[in-house]
Formats: sequence, C-alpha cells, structure tokens
Amino acid sequence: MRVCFSLRAKVFLSILLLVCSFSKVAFATPEEDAELERLDKIDQELELQRDWAKYRWGAAQHDCYSLYLVNRCLRNARAQYRKEIDPIQEQQVALHVVQRKLKASVKDQNDAKRAADRASPEKAAERTDNQREFEQKQKDAAARAADLEQRRKDAPKRSQENKAGTQLD
Repeated sequence: MRVCFSLRAKVFLSILLLVCSFSKVAFATPEEDAELERLDKIDQELELQRDWAKYRWGAAQHDCYSLYLVNRCLRNARAQYRKEIDPIQEQQVALHVVQRKLKASVKDQNDAKRAADRASPEKAAERTDNQREFEQKQKDAAARAADLEQRRKDAPKRSQENKAGTQLD
C-alpha cells in the first residue's frame, strides 16, 4: 500500500531540508528563538499524528481479536501502523537534528556573550570593587569578632565593677 504525504507534510519536509542546508549560517538569537518555537510546534503536531496512529493501531488490534485469523490480522495491523509511523519518525528525527543544531548555536552565542562580558573593562572594575568590598567586610567581621572576644574576656571585670558601683549603703 502506498502512503501519500499530505501537502502540509511536503511543505514541512521542504522547509526542513532548507533549514538543514543553511544550518551553518549564524542567525541572530531572536530569529533562532522564533525558529525553535516554530520547530517545537511542528514537533507537537508530529507527536499528535503519532498518537493518532497509535490509537488506530490499538483499535485495529482490538478488532482483530474478534476474527478467526487473529495473528494474521495483528501482523497486518502492525504493518499498517509501521507504514504510518515510519514517515512521522523520519520527520521527527530530522526535526530533532535541526533543533539540536539551533540549541547548540544559541548556547555558543550565549557563551560568547558571557565571555565578552567578563572580558569588558567595566566588569573587571566591578569585580575588583566587589573583591575590595568583600575583603573589607571580612576585616570588619574579624574586628567585630575580636571585639566580642575582648568583651567576653572583660565580662567578669565589668561585672565586678557593676556590683561595686550599685551597692546602696
């Protein structure tokens, strides 16, 4: 039995091949994000087609059990299911390849942007300021801890002074 592709599937395949052929061209990030969203929608549509094919296969299996030649009917149902699902699976595999390439491109662009941000003089100055503030906070905390320790050591002496100063004779 020959499987005819719908016009939508043919358009999808042509677009997919076009995108695959230009996959090395670097897109701007918003364009890549829009492309990823479009590919996600196509993936959802393919998944829906897969689910309907699986439903039809389950219904055919159910109907086979009411026949005398069950195994033959099940083989035919399985063959029909494979005929429906194989083109969908091929499309999904090609789609996932394109999605992986786009996601890798987006990740590479984001990594390059972060590296450029780290190398900028403003960020370097900000890092030195942050380091200086951190060291100052560490010194302040050490001074507070030393002061607290000194106060703990002086606590008995202050206690004696307070007791001596509060006697009402």
